Amino acid sequence: MAKKPRIVIIGAGMAGLTAANKLYTSSNDLFELFVVEGGTRIGGRINTSEFYGDRVEMGATWIHGIKGSPVHQIAQQINALQGSDKPWECMDGLLDEPKTIAEGGLELNGSMIEPISTLFKNLMDFAQGNEASKWCSMSRRLGNKSVGSFLRKGLDVYWDSCKDREELKGYGKWSRELLEEAIFAMYENTQRTYTSAGDLFSLDYEAESEYRMFPGEEITIGNGYSSIIEHLASVLPRDVIQLDRKVAKIEWDRCDSRPVKIHFLDGSFVLADHVIVTVSLGVLKAGICNASGLFSPPLPSFKTDAISRLGYGVVNKLFLRLNGNRKPEELPSLQMVFYRSDSVLRHKKIPWWMRRTATLSPIYNNASVFLSWFAGKEALELERLSNEEIINAVTTTVSSLLSKPHNEIMSDSNSNGFEVSFVDVLKSKWGSDPLFLGSYSYVAVGSSGADFDTMAEPLPTDVYHHHPLQILFAGEATHRTHYSTTHGAYFSGIREANRLLQHYHCVGV
Repeated sequence: MAKKPRIVIIGAGMAGLTAANKLYTSSNDLFELFVVEGGTRIGGRINTSEFYGDRVEMGATWIHGIKGSPVHQIAQQINALQGSDKPWECMDGLLDEPKTIAEGGLELNGSMIEPISTLFKNLMDFAQGNEASKWCSMSRRLGNKSVGSFLRKGLDVYWDSCKDREELKGYGKWSRELLEEAIFAMYENTQRTYTSAGDLFSLDYEAESEYRMFPGEEITIGNGYSSIIEHLASVLPRDVIQLDRKVAKIEWDRCDSRPVKIHFLDGSFVLADHVIVTVSLGVLKAGICNASGLFSPPLPSFKTDAISRLGYGVVNKLFLRLNGNRKPEELPSLQMVFYRSDSVLRHKKIPWWMRRTATLSPIYNNASVFLSWFAGKEALELERLSNEEIINAVTTTVSSLLSKPHNEIMSDSNSNGFEVSFVDVLKSKWGSDPLFLGSYSYVAVGSSGADFDTMAEPLPTDVYHHHPLQILFAGEATHRTHYSTTHGAYFSGIREANRLLQHYHCVGV
């Protein structure tokens, strides 16, 4: 009796489990199938948790557009959207308009915020391919390489268009231009968490318009994002998924009936006909840089060049439990406008990493748990800090912002105002986790959308090779238009499963 083709999928996240689900349900038991996962849980960068009775997401949070999203379709199918047995993160959708507070305890009104908010939105709409003729000539004239440079040139054009305005009165040490720049920076900081680019000057401008969103509202999942993962895994036989199986090396193109040999850190190995690699771009970057190397022989240069060029950043979430001496409704949803870290006007006790976050909001209306997002260097700093250091810093920052306006903005005292404190924190640590080494991919300056296509190409490249499709690649960083998303990972898992199903002439693929 002929051996069944053996397929090993590395990684039990969205891409890996989608591929496994598709292969198992579409092949009529044609394959010997395994999913090997280095961690002790399934889900990868999807990780639903709980904090003081609230369901929260440590990783993937949103269904980005409900019209056409396969994640939304699955969530509907399994009744996961509203069927929660407990409150969940963002169950009220986007909360009411937050209060925008500038450093020094100054609440900003709409007339100050809206021109900059509209400017930033229009600039991003144009960069993302939504026509806005006002910016078209500027973009051609200035030849932007990065989203960051485009945004800042747009701010300069705005300032040039409204010269000779009256200077601000009643805003403490803030000048009009300084305050507008700080508001603009607040929106930039939010954009960095969307893209995972630690610096928008590293985010490629030309590729920004290739990224695609599904239409419709953005929502969270009542039963948790992990319910999608559990559904995908539920059809697989018990012995298919193997946890705590950390891969040390992948040998390929071997002269053997099964040409791929996967070595594990515990010294064991498994032979395979095909391997679908779904590890993060961060792990691939580390794997091609290490002296030992994850792949033997090393990946061809066209593949390693794409891995090296593409961007991969860190985004972390910080959940904070409000001290019981304050009612949740007393602390509003905040947008925070700060002086720059090098400004002599800054409050000395607000640390640099807090100045690079934009918001602090309850996870739903009147929740006692609040959430902030961090990207780049401050996200990594958050991982390093103790819970006590974080609580002290956030308490100092929020109390300072909500105090009455200081006569002397450099004052380190909060004697004028609103004292708030937090009692516990829960934070993600995607940057230091060796199974991920970051959060999600982006098109860095110097790379292009074509690099995502290169990431998806299987090896060996010779279609007439006697052992074709030895190494296949899936994951969000292999999808040209839906990178950085769970649905991009889903689509990539379907793509690679179909590639193998078509290779073996399975009917109905």
